Amino acid sequence: MKLVAMIPARLGSKRIPKKNIRLLNGIPLISYIIRAVKESQCFDEIYVNTESDIIGEIALSEGVKFYKRPSHLSTDSATNDDFSLDFIKNVECDVMVQVLATSPFLSVKDIKSFAKMAIDGDYDTLVSLNKQQIECVYDGNPINFDKKKPSPPSQHVTPVGAYACGLMAWRSENYKDNMEKYGCGYHGGDGKVGYYTLTGHSTIDVDEEEDFQLAELVARHLASRQNYEPRYYGDGLHVEVDVPSILAKDGVNTNDLHSANSETPVSVKEIISSFDDSVSWSKRVVNTENNSATLIHQMPGEGNRAHYHPEWNEWWYIIDGQWEWNIEGEKIIVKKDDIVFIPKNRVHHITAVGDKPAIRLAVSREDVEHVYPE
Repeated sequence: MKLVAMIPARLGSKRIPKKNIRLLNGIPLISYIIRAVKESQCFDEIYVNTESDIIGEIALSEGVKFYKRPSHLSTDSATNDDFSLDFIKNVECDVMVQVLATSPFLSVKDIKSFAKMAIDGDYDTLVSLNKQQIECVYDGNPINFDKKKPSPPSQHVTPVGAYACGLMAWRSENYKDNMEKYGCGYHGGDGKVGYYTLTGHSTIDVDEEEDFQLAELVARHLASRQNYEPRYYGDGLHVEVDVPSILAKDGVNTNDLHSANSETPVSVKEIISSFDDSVSWSKRVVNTENNSATLIHQMPGEGNRAHYHPEWNEWWYIIDGQWEWNIEGEKIIVKKDDIVFIPKNRVHHITAVGDKPAIRLAVSREDVEHVYPE
């Protein structure tokens, strides 16, 4: 039983121009699915099916094969049936699994389970579905509810399966038979048809520009490998994000947080000398989507409130003076020229100590959550 994965991808997409080679968090969209299919390790061969040499180049660079389809099978009028039949006729396979590049977050687990189900279930056609467990309507008519009866709790509504399309499988001989009989084979025609339900990120499909924007956020989140712990109203915590108000509550009322990112050299000594040494102040020198760096000057006895950052590490360079750092009950003194690193989720509280102001360069990001245990 020869199992072949086929990833169709054309260059001339209309709704999102050149979407298959558009970078998603710095990686071509098509590379996501190629890597997931390779990682599944359940196929005898993997092909990218395209008319485009540049997409073919990406396929070869990712270590899979390039099947160059005829150009007339990459037009807007060409159907999935058209290019699938062409592929099956020219690439030997018992079962072909089609995997769409527009489903970049298909999990390796789903790909493996889907392929196994296609073989073990002896299906002629296997379709991936996105389960919708909510009232659904087709052509103005109810599908899974009665307008004249009370609506049950959502968990008791009969689910409706919508084609996810990210994964499809066909037994080659049955597919060719259906094409000869009916001029189509996509939905199964004569043969045993099964359905596999996708969940979570595997259901994300990129067809419109708005989809790509959302996919960009998902890709960045997945790349960060951050696991968000649930928090609830009334659990003894409160969260602050607005930096000016955070600084004000920490006793820093003179703040310049807007004139950052100078392309000419910035003298830290000149910045310090431009402020009144008898009051607390802050000056942001860098602010980008990646990080920010802020000089913070505080008087002896001043500091910040005990807090932690659930999703972000931060660090400081001590410019002058001394600080007492209380990191989850452990107190240390840091001084000029020290570098201090605080991992996320570590509760910390700092206080300027000694007989003169203390200055630190705080490196973090402006939109980081500060969580204050109450």
